[in-house]
Amino acid sequence: MATTSKNLSDYTKNNLPACENFNIGIVVAEWNDDITNNLLKGVVDTLVENGIDRENITIKSVPGTFELALGCQFLLEHDEELDGVIAIGCVIQGETKHFDFVCQAATQGIAAVNLEYNTPVIFCVLTDNNKQQSIDRSGGKHGNKGVESAVACLKMIGLQNELL
Repeated sequence: MATTSKNLSDYTKNNLPACENFNIGIVVAEWNDDITNNLLKGVVDTLVENGIDRENITIKSVPGTFELALGCQFLLEHDEELDGVIAIGCVIQGETKHFDFVCQAATQGIAAVNLEYNTPVIFCVLTDNNKQQSIDRSGGKHGNKGVESAVACLKMIGLQNELL
């Protein structure tokens, strides 16, 4: 397991670009909201901690993880000033193949939005076998995947700006 010995919240601020003027969109799934709200807190706290004004963060909700890609697309179409978007969701394995279909659709959809809009759209979706794994990765013993996703977003925006 990739996170067994890694805290998802560990990062070095020195490796991040100056991001005070970045505008970030966040699309968060309402399904498993106890988990996604913890991920959202990790994202927002990390962005603000790194100098992004709370007014430069736009947060929108969608019903579930399946809807994240379209929510990100709507947000990018509505706000052309966004430098990056973070898609937050949580899918927990159940007794049927629904888990596989939702995870595959979310992954492919978010990847497609990245390429279509040439904008960093970060995959902050937990795909765990059980609720405890999600708790552990949304502020529990493995840190918060939201922090890692916010850092990834800032680094990708920095890379894009560096290459322009």
